Amino acid sequence: MSAGCPTVADVDVENVVDDLDADAGAAPDTPGQRPPALSPSRASDFMTCPLLYRFRVIDRIPEPPTPATARGTLVHAVLERLFDRLPAERTPGAAAELLGPEWQRLCDGDAGLAELFQTEEERERFTADAHAALTGYFRLEDPRRLEPEQREWYVETELPSGLRLRGYIDRVDATPAGDLRIVDYKTGKVPLEAYEASALFQMKFYALVIWRLRGVIPRVLQLMYLSGDGEVLRYSPDEADLRATERKLEALWAAITRARESGVFRPRPSRLCDWCRHKALCPEFGGTLPPMPALPPATAVPAPVAAALVATETVAAAPLPAETVAAAPVPAETAATEAVAVAVD
Repeated sequence: MSAGCPTVADVDVENVVDDLDADAGAAPDTPGQRPPALSPSRASDFMTCPLLYRFRVIDRIPEPPTPATARGTLVHAVLERLFDRLPAERTPGAAAELLGPEWQRLCDGDAGLAELFQTEEERERFTADAHAALTGYFRLEDPRRLEPEQREWYVETELPSGLRLRGYIDRVDATPAGDLRIVDYKTGKVPLEAYEASALFQMKFYALVIWRLRGVIPRVLQLMYLSGDGEVLRYSPDEADLRATERKLEALWAAITRARESGVFRPRPSRLCDWCRHKALCPEFGGTLPPMPALPPATAVPAPVAAALVATETVAAAPLPAETVAAAPVPAETAATEAVAVAVD
């Protein structure tokens, strides 16, 4: 793939905002609260920029939908409804017929979506883009030959440290022998090589959750990029991959805990800042941070796990592996994020 500056389509926009972490800023010993949790989106936020994580999880600053995020939501909804139909009825024409009703259903539940387009021309262009993504889907596979085991599947597990991992998986396919394939739809373009690791991290996150839930390592992780000519990226994880992902997430939560305790969530400038909706508040661009909300103490990683992570960080202080999510060099002052990045081995 060619190198160069990313465009907004190269960034994963499907789940930039989710409500899975509504209790991520609360202490687990608070009455009515559950242990801390991470979704792939929020984990990726912290690794991309700790301040972005703060804006989304701590400050809970609203982020209105954009045409890109709305397109992803609509295409996912159509594909979900398409698989409700009998196999023979899962055709391109059926998918196209679902666009209008599904968009109306989504708008009925979200005023922000309903107000997204000011003119009929804008709405028609949006619908055409969503239709093109669906056309791309049918170039990649034939849904008439599939019967997914799970769709839009909410998964949750708890690691030995007490950290919960959770999220929604687009689709899980299973063979009669019990082999599992995790499938994720992407309505953006195939990412530049530097950003492939971020998408793969999300899939390994889900594979880890399924492994902990079922004791089975998914055979294939499949990313389906629907825009343009479409492309399928596949990866087969093994136990070492998933154990490394678990260590990375434990290190990530330790870094988040340190940031919460200090109240310092440092910005991490990169080319992605051009598409950040909180740029006006960022000190790197002359903005003023809102007051830090009062937070109860977070639950840290247990001492034995933390000690193991420190050892891992010491050993792994060599150049960062390719799996590291960040695409830009890590500023020296962002120690917490560095600790996460070097803990992947």
